[in-house]
Amino acid sequence: MSVRRSVIAGVGSYLPERIVTNDDLAKFVDTSDEWIVERSGIRQRHMVADGQFTSDLAIAAAKAALENANMDAQEIDLIVMATTTPDNTFPATATIVQDALGIHHGAAFDLQAVCSGFVFSLSTADNFLKAGQFKNALVIGAETFSRLLDWEDRTTCVLFGDGAGAVVLKSEEGGDGTVADRGILTAHLHSDGRYKDKLYVDGGPSTTQTVGHVRMVGRDVFRHAVVNIADVINEALLATDLTIEDIDWFVPHQANKRILDSTAKRIGLPPEKVVMTVAEHGNTSAASVPLALSVAVADGRIKRGDLVLLEAMGGGFTWGSALVRW
Repeated sequence: MSVRRSVIAGVGSYLPERIVTNDDLAKFVDTSDEWIVERSGIRQRHMVADGQFTSDLAIAAAKAALENANMDAQEIDLIVMATTTPDNTFPATATIVQDALGIHHGAAFDLQAVCSGFVFSLSTADNFLKAGQFKNALVIGAETFSRLLDWEDRTTCVLFGDGAGAVVLKSEEGGDGTVADRGILTAHLHSDGRYKDKLYVDGGPSTTQTVGHVRMVGRDVFRHAVVNIADVINEALLATDLTIEDIDWFVPHQANKRILDSTAKRIGLPPEKVVMTVAEHGNTSAASVPLALSVAVADGRIKRGDLVLLEAMGGGFTWGSALVRW
């Protein structure tokens, strides 16, 4: 029996022109390149210019993904955009992107799961496409996280950057329902609000009527991240009857090199299979997975037929994984 799958037809990204190195930060933050690299593996990050918005980054990434897919924007009937830093409280930034692309049909909405946002959005769009409600989707992760940072808190302000990544999903029928099919094979999402005070922003429309700043209990986030990520990866492998040896590329959320190294070791994945961009991008929250995907596709590492494992964990806590046959 023929099976409908959501196939990634194109990927694109955008990074703001301004690059801020660790040495740049050390000029106004009590920190150093050595301190940041030792604790996170980050060497630089991109930051938006004055007057540059999350929607600007998202639009550029979406256009790049459409070009990579060789598709016209009018073929898109669904936009799911992951962001924690929308242009406005409302309307959804996805609708701003939709209008900028000249799309006036279908649906567009934002999804908020912080750093897990892209994986959550990918799974959401996948379910819409498999159900036959839409045919082609843009899934975007875009953040201007620099605008949430407290520049006097060196434990958080050195970790984050801005950027956007996007993929085009096409609903295709013809697979035989095995792991050899192209497309999203399985996705698994979780959240646990007991840990909401471990990584959060201390503001919002309903509480302080301000944007607020990022606050984090780093040690607890690290501990939960390594365990939760490994568990949700194993969940994906069990669901598909695959093993870690079957994975060609691991594209994780780029939060911290120590977390990535510990996760790879815990699940038994060779480091050469890990796509790592955290040194150049920092933690770009919902944008980090599609940004890393875009890099690995552009440099030829990820090729058609490869089995790609995605994962992310963010505030909430939220976490998830997806297995994709490229």
